[in-house]
Amino acid sequence: MRLHEIADYPGATPDQVFSIIRDDEFRAEVCEKMHAIAYEVSVDDQEDQVQVQIDRTMPAEMPDFIKRLTGDTVEVRQIETWGPAAADGSRAGTVRLTIKGQPASMDGTMAIHPTASGAELVVEGDLKVKIPLIGRKVEPEVAKAIVAALRVESEAGQARFAEG
Repeated sequence: MRLHEIADYPGATPDQVFSIIRDDEFRAEVCEKMHAIAYEVSVDDQEDQVQVQIDRTMPAEMPDFIKRLTGDTVEVRQIETWGPAAADGSRAGTVRLTIKGQPASMDGTMAIHPTASGAELVVEGDLKVKIPLIGRKVEPEVAKAIVAALRVESEAGQARFAEG
């Protein structure tokens, strides 16, 4: 299942958006806002590459037929690898999301671009749930959870920029 989500950051530059993406305290704050039961955030900042890894245990807020497969919680690992900034501040990277012990994953790209009103973060990915017969029914539910998480992060970022 293809996933495409855009988060707008009015009044922010691509560099400002990237500054919160690479900020482990901000990413931990987002985990709290997502009601993560447990989480660990690490940022490996090299000269030409930044890798962000977020491991979090989340309540399985999904329909009962999915909870029977996952249990009451899911352990999610998110790994983002970002390249260097272009002249206009834009950046591109990759994202891999896996759910521990489940045949579900998403591989995709992330990009930060300047816009007329600020900046945007574009996430595109290929979500797969490899469960015979019901995988295609589960994918939209997993996609909803991913989009909800992206929106929580976007709202937290917008609030941070509004605070100045």
